[in-house]
Amino acid sequence: MTKGTAAAPGAEEKHPPARGANGRYRDIQTGDAATWEDDLRDAAGPQDACGVFGVRAPGEDVANLTYYGLYALQHRGQEAAGMAVADGRAIVVFKELGLVAQVFDERTLSSLSGHLAVGHTRYSTTGSSTWENAQPSYRTARLGGGVALAHNGNLTNILELADELGDHDVDRDAGMRATTDSDLITALLANHPGPTLTEAALDVLPRLRGAFSLVFSDASTLYAARDTHGIHPLVLGRLDGASAADGASPAAGPGGAWVVASETCALDIVGATFVREVEPGELVVIDADGPRSLRFAPADRHGCLFEFVYLARPDTTISGRSVHATRVEVGRVLAREAPVDADLVIPVPQSGVPAAVGYAEASGIPFGEGLVKNSYVGRTFIQPSQTIRQRGIRLKLNPLREVIEGRRLVVVDDSIVRGNTQRALVRMLREAGAAEVHIRISSPPVRWPCFYGIDFATKAELIASGAGVEQVRESLGADSLAYVSLDGLVAASRQPANELCRACFDGVYPVPLSDSARMGGKDTLETMGSGAATAAALAEALRRKFVAGMNGADPSPDDLDQLAGLEALETIEDLGGLDRIGEADLADPSSAATGSTVPAGGPGVTPAGCGRP
Repeated sequence: MTKGTAAAPGAEEKHPPARGANGRYRDIQTGDAATWEDDLRDAAGPQDACGVFGVRAPGEDVANLTYYGLYALQHRGQEAAGMAVADGRAIVVFKELGLVAQVFDERTLSSLSGHLAVGHTRYSTTGSSTWENAQPSYRTARLGGGVALAHNGNLTNILELADELGDHDVDRDAGMRATTDSDLITALLANHPGPTLTEAALDVLPRLRGAFSLVFSDASTLYAARDTHGIHPLVLGRLDGASAADGASPAAGPGGAWVVASETCALDIVGATFVREVEPGELVVIDADGPRSLRFAPADRHGCLFEFVYLARPDTTISGRSVHATRVEVGRVLAREAPVDADLVIPVPQSGVPAAVGYAEASGIPFGEGLVKNSYVGRTFIQPSQTIRQRGIRLKLNPLREVIEGRRLVVVDDSIVRGNTQRALVRMLREAGAAEVHIRISSPPVRWPCFYGIDFATKAELIASGAGVEQVRESLGADSLAYVSLDGLVAASRQPANELCRACFDGVYPVPLSDSARMGGKDTLETMGSGAATAAALAEALRRKFVAGMNGADPSPDDLDQLAGLEALETIEDLGGLDRIGEADLADPSSAATGSTVPAGGPGVTPAGCGRP
């Protein structure tokens, strides 16, 4: 077996050499600890963690179909890619760090034969990316065979699930393993005593909390499932052109060639016809008889509003609404809500383009392209010098002086998360001769972290958290700053307000969050080894992580003394005490996103789930 693959039980897994760790530095102006990748990451915008794809098509080249499906979903994850292919007898997994085109070549694809496949693109935002954490994850099943799984989202009850799994994981000693929440789901399914994977799924899925859009399989059957809130999208399509409108029911139709994917754009790329969304709380089972629908939980729809803002491709449709049309309409709303006298409307490419078009249409101000984007800049594994880091934004964007010089600009962007990109952009535009720079944002201020699979997981890293619009404007150096209203964004999406997750804008989370999820849920498995850590050891690790995060460095004795008033953290519930300590009680809260983790009770591993730790 070759590097990057996993197969039948007992097969050897070979791991590629590590590609290097993130360098760390302290900003010479602010003293904040950070990684040298932060500027490039921020320039790339907020990232959803994963794209998932699955196909069951006997007689078709499912590996090639999956390759093109993943290519269409590359925007949802650029860190790693992989696919699992099954032929009815065994599952073979090939995965590697890198983009889809870097991971797979013609020789690799030709070696992956079968009648069904599961694919995944992954994004995480720390240097702890490893081959083991790439997906699809694979586990040997307790009753024979195996399970391969791809996951988009993030669970919020991983401690309870890890405790439930305990020592029952048949693969726990099979060498170095991923300890993501995705791998945890796979282990729960594979270790279930039920006679079929369908029965296992119907028992396991209701116990998962948080966001999950799943595509998984055994050697013969493809499955798709979506959390009860439907936070992230998941759609069903048919390759032979049939659809519900043609009289074939996706719940009870005949066998055929079927596709599931994170977005409708992936169906388009592989030539599949959109049938419908996988419903919240639904398990779709696709076997030789075609798909059938099973409900594991009642639907309580709260789709992610940020999918419309940034995450989804503009040529995707979500809940019957075009993402591109939504973004153009948001621009129109923004022009009405926040007019300004200016000479030119320019977008921050590419995600700001539709809203800029809408703003120009509604305002009557001409639209122009004042920034050139280098589409070939991604994550780099070579640490640049401090000088290059300070100019890192220019690797992504460069102004057209002849377009912007002497003009009053309206610069339209999709969102402001940390503010690094916009701050550098304003400076660049002024250096290029812009007379005025007015920033317009096609989303409300992002004030609250996301625990469901987007890469802003702490309030401290959000520039709008605790700062008013005028304070943010001053920080960016713009002449004016305005955001679209939450009501305006919701209206443009044409979705019922009570069926949207707007937590990053209003702090109302549809899935209740445990203390461990709030304080370090996406890092929690980093502190434990396959359930071996005790509650006290895990609590201590999270306590240290909290202090480290607030100071941007390993905790000193003085740091720990600031928490001395807390009673010993004997259980995870005791972490609630941390909520009583304000950020002002700890030094430098602005660097919380870059603190070091102090593991306890097990080896350090990579972040849990598909989201940012």
